[in-house]
Amino acid sequence: MTAKGQKQKRKRTWGIVDPQRSGKYRARYTHQGERFSAPTTFDTVDEADLWLSTQRVDISSGKWVHPDEAARRAEAQAADAARRATTFGEYADKWVRERTNSKGEPIRPRTRKEYERMLNSENGFLTEWRATPLIEITPDAVRTWRTKHLDTGHLTATARSYDLMKSILKTAVEDGLIESNPCNVKGGSLTSTKKKVRPPADDELEALIQAIDERYKALVVVAAAGGLRYGECLALTTDDVIIERDSAGEVDCVRLVVDDAVVEGAGIPRESGEVKTEAGVRGISIFGRDAQIIADHVANLSPGVLLWTDTQGRYVSQSSVNNAWWAARKEVGCTDVTFHSLRHYAGTRYAQSGATIAETMARLGHSSAKAAMRYQHAGTRDDELARRAAR
Repeated sequence: MTAKGQKQKRKRTWGIVDPQRSGKYRARYTHQGERFSAPTTFDTVDEADLWLSTQRVDISSGKWVHPDEAARRAEAQAADAARRATTFGEYADKWVRERTNSKGEPIRPRTRKEYERMLNSENGFLTEWRATPLIEITPDAVRTWRTKHLDTGHLTATARSYDLMKSILKTAVEDGLIESNPCNVKGGSLTSTKKKVRPPADDELEALIQAIDERYKALVVVAAAGGLRYGECLALTTDDVIIERDSAGEVDCVRLVVDDAVVEGAGIPRESGEVKTEAGVRGISIFGRDAQIIADHVANLSPGVLLWTDTQGRYVSQSSVNNAWWAARKEVGCTDVTFHSLRHYAGTRYAQSGATIAETMARLGHSSAKAAMRYQHAGTRDDELARRAAR
């Protein structure tokens, strides 16, 4: 048949098929006063005819959908398919990258490293969820997973892992990837070992100060008398120490400016950063023999240098401090007293001196009363208090 015959035959069919300069064919048709074209061109006339026939059948059967609506449906289906295919591991990695703190700032390196450890390392409790699609994580599965790890005795690690998972899936709900958070175990994030932090007794603290390596005596005093966090202690420079003397020239008071903290551990380098909370920026006053010990330590240091360093003048390593601390504990016979116990000692001592909750919060750099209460212990005043209460 001639090309003219083909063209005449084409005019008698439903729709229009036009040859293109490329050698392909374009198919079009008119419906409800609007002309629609095929989304692509076709290699042959027969392929174009087949597409037109399909459109005509859909119109006749009432199945026809406007191309714009069809595109919207296809986009929605693709999005739903992507949502269903999103695994916990993929979403968690993105969550950690984009996570910010309450100030809208990126999370700190140590926090990020800890999250990544729980999510990716061989020993991370959340690693087993990585390949699971978000929509397949059910409350029942979460409870089973949590119970399994609690049964191993790793109570704190389980609670922290559960809390991280709960936070990640909370954001997934906000993003519309899942309808509800499957982490709904009451108190699931609060599980702990039930171990109590024991502050040292007065005589134990004095013995620890005498027993520890001379380099770290003032470090113990700053933590026990000032209540500074370990990282806050390490960030102190001589510029942060103000020594006040009495009329006789003796040390009367040492004032510390706390506005920085050092983080380290979990494979990240030691670096200085902001204190834990806004309330952590504070001034601390220390009197008595403790002030003298700090002043003696600072006496031979240059302006602007760190109070404690390694041999290269950099931030002292935690292992160096730990080794000295453990040796002193063993010598004194109080191996259950941790370095963090010194901060509890400071909070307890300050509260027992008559400080209010608000004053204790300010001293320790806490932003909540609940946190401050954790640092107040009964101490050794029970007999004294009981005597006062007796009739």
